[in-house]
Order: sequence, then C-alpha cells, then structure tokens
Amino acid sequence: MSSRRRKPDWLKSQPPTGQRFADIKQTLRDRDLHTVCEEANCPNMGECWSGRDGPGTGPGTATFMLMGERCSRGCNFCDVATGGMDALDPDEPANVAEAVGEIGLDYVVLTSVDRDDLEDGGAAHFAETIRECKQRNPGTLVEVLIPDFGGDEDAVRQIIDAEPDVIAHNVETVERLQWPVRDRRANYEQTLDVLEQVDRESDIYTKTSLMLGLGEYDHEIYRTVSDLRQVGVDIVTFGQYLQPSRSHLDVFEYVHPDAFETWRRVAEEELGFLYCASGPMVRSSYKAGELFVDALVRDGKSPEQARDEARAAAGD
Repeated sequence: MSSRRRKPDWLKSQPPTGQRFADIKQTLRDRDLHTVCEEANCPNMGECWSGRDGPGTGPGTATFMLMGERCSRGCNFCDVATGGMDALDPDEPANVAEAVGEIGLDYVVLTSVDRDDLEDGGAAHFAETIRECKQRNPGTLVEVLIPDFGGDEDAVRQIIDAEPDVIAHNVETVERLQWPVRDRRANYEQTLDVLEQVDRESDIYTKTSLMLGLGEYDHEIYRTVSDLRQVGVDIVTFGQYLQPSRSHLDVFEYVHPDAFETWRRVAEEELGFLYCASGPMVRSSYKAGELFVDALVRDGKSPEQARDEARAAAGD
C-alpha cells in the first residue's frame, strides 16, 4: 500500500505549542544541542517535553542526539542525513548535562548518530555524557539508546560501565526486513548480541523497539519478540512506521490500534516482558515507557504497579 494515501484518524496529532516548549527549544539552540524529538519530527514531542501531568506542569523528558547531526549509515527509514560528519565537540557532554538541569528534566534519553568513522564508534564520548548527566543531575534518570558500535564488545562495555539506568538498542524490524530497512552494517544477530551482552554483564534494564507496517508477517513479529526475550530484554515498544519523505521506504500498511494492543498483551502476558508500550504513535523513546522505568527505579514499585501507574499517567 502506498504511504501517500490518506492516513487514518488514529495517526493524527496536534503540533506542539506553549511557552515551555518554546523555552526548551531556546535552551537547546543556546547550547548548539540537538534532539531526536526535533530531528525526527516526533508526534509526541509536545507531550513529552511538557511533563508527566500535561503542558506547563514541570519536569518532562527529552531525547538528546549526540555526536552531530549527520550519520555514517544510511538506513532507509530514517531522516537523519548521511555522511560529512564533523569532529566530536568536547564540550557536548557538559553542555547536555547543563541543559538537562536548566530544563528540569527528571528523565533524559541520550542517543546518537552512528559514527563508524571513529575508532570506538564514539563510545567514550557517549559514556562521558552519561557520567556528566548523572553527576550534575543526581535526581535525573538516564536512558541511553545506543548504536551497535559495529559489534565491538569493548565499546558496549564502556556504556555499561557508565551506569545509565536503561540501555536500549533497537532491532527496528523482523530479520527478513533488516535490509532494506536498516543500513547493511546493521543486522539482526548483531543487535541481539548487543542486548544480550548488556543483560549478561550488568543488572541495567534493557529495551528495544520495533516498527510495524513495513510488510512483516505476524509469525515474524512473534519470533522477533521471542528472540528478544530470550536474550534478556526487559522492555519492548511497538510503533507505526511513517515515511519521512518520498525518498524513504513506503508504508506497506497502517496497522490498526487493536493489533498493537494484541502485541502488548503477547509481550507482557505471554512472553514476560516487564513492560510493553504499543500503539501507532509510540516511538522508541516514549513517555509511557519512561514513566514505567521512573516508577520502577525511583519509586521502587513492582513491575505490575509500575505498569498501572505509567498507563494511568499516559491516559491509556
């Protein structure tokens, strides 16, 4: 099915507005920082930035993109530009940490472009940013969405040693569709290996995400989430793939919200994931999932209590 046909009603969202939204954008520009929220034009940006109780109510979440605006890889679902990467900014770790404090975030997600041009893939820079955020903002929980670092275990270990609260690495799609969805340097087994290493070498919560609507079959989705659970992944999210531009992959199907709810039940009730955020507008860094971790880590709630609290706060 062509993605150029009219989107269904369940994919409509309101553009972000308000003074807090404007203030956060200004803070980011003042420090020459970038967020995935903006780069990917995320439909949940206003909700997440506004705070857990709605616009203008205080601390919220945001996803900072480290190591520049340009990526060394060219995934066909992603709108981040490829090639022409700049040298790393040595002040970026401190600038990100200062912005987190100034904005008043109680949960921050750090991610990055791929930097295959760097010897360690940028792992040391990434790890320094984690440490700066934790040291300068001890009350803030830090989730990281990391690249695969080319499968380099030492690079992944640098992230583990920096002790974020959650380590995420996205499988993105089922094994059959890894190419053409992802760059050829990414692959299914490598992603499983990264997630398994985090589970094996630490007690840090692990997380991953899948996009639906790319032409995957139900049995492939089931196998994928089963494989993810087998390597110890704790949290999984499902969201609808949306075509960033006509030069990107077409949407094969707009998946109905009922199907997303079915996959949520399968993940939590059958396969035993601690939490699953699943819906057309869900993205890998999604407020409901972050509220779950917040209740689990900060408040010491049980997984069941944390799930109920996160869903209530998100209006589910």
